[in-house]
Amino acid sequence: MRTWLLILLLPVLTPGWDGPSRLGLLGPRVEFSATPVALDAADPARRRVGRLTYLGGVELKSPDLVFGGFSSLMVERKRFTLLSDGGNIVRFDMDAKWRIGARQFAELPGGPDNGWRKRDRDSESMIVDRRTGDVLIGFEFANAIWRYDHQLTAVHAHAAPRVMHRWYENGGPEAMVRMPDGATIVFAETVQPKARDGSKTPGRIAIRFAGDPTVRPNAGFGFVYLPPTDYDPSDAALLPDGRILVLNRKFALPFDFTAKLTIVDPRAIRPGARVRGEEIATFAAPLLHDNFEGLAVLREGPDTVIWMVSDDNQLFLQRSLLLKFRLEP
Repeated sequence: MRTWLLILLLPVLTPGWDGPSRLGLLGPRVEFSATPVALDAADPARRRVGRLTYLGGVELKSPDLVFGGFSSLMVERKRFTLLSDGGNIVRFDMDAKWRIGARQFAELPGGPDNGWRKRDRDSESMIVDRRTGDVLIGFEFANAIWRYDHQLTAVHAHAAPRVMHRWYENGGPEAMVRMPDGATIVFAETVQPKARDGSKTPGRIAIRFAGDPTVRPNAGFGFVYLPPTDYDPSDAALLPDGRILVLNRKFALPFDFTAKLTIVDPRAIRPGARVRGEEIATFAAPLLHDNFEGLAVLREGPDTVIWMVSDDNQLFLQRSLLLKFRLEP
């Protein structure tokens, strides 16, 4: 569920144009800042939320209206790659004092359709193939998976798996995770249409592909992920012990986002299984809470570190938050 703010660039370039607006793109130089934020503004000393310890975080701000909308991220030591749901790429370094450097900006070089409209580049999920270094990106609307090189400068392969053809356009591959055996799990964001027999799955369809979906799009099986009530999966990541960390978010009127983290035991994933995760943290008032859509897990010494980023929908009512936690045993 998103609200889109399209940047009306075409009328400036082509007077009199009354067709669809051009997808907003970041320029070669974009200024943005990173301001530290407290987990609980009313209690800045608070550090615990469920089984997580807050290690710090920042709000990312820019005067460029196209900046934001981040739906997935990669973290490699101090290097961050944020991908928006319009195909914009923001890269930077961030040190232990939350200082930003080495900024870089780009757009995905290819994707479904011609890239003129936002729906042509609705990039919602991103994972790294540790064997090759390539990056897999899931696109809504097209319900497709595309493979890029590690720097996101060239397309290597793509596929629209048959098992995803009937997924809702705006409820497709919102979350992906790469398993230790090379399997790829893709989670649908929303409840999907009724099956041919008239039944309807109340959970979220997930597909465990036997390998790379761009190479073997029809090899694997389906199961059902049961998120917390009224929540939708928005990203997933592999924990060091092989379990799956799933980020779930909820939108409620008048305008409020909350999030929950769950851990799924992969041993429960079998053809047709209904799998529920163990809840480990909830992000709701008075704690920081927003439209969290991106998740990354890495090791720092003996610690399992979790990063989360929020999609501000490029609206002034929301924020681009980048937060760091330690998972407690």
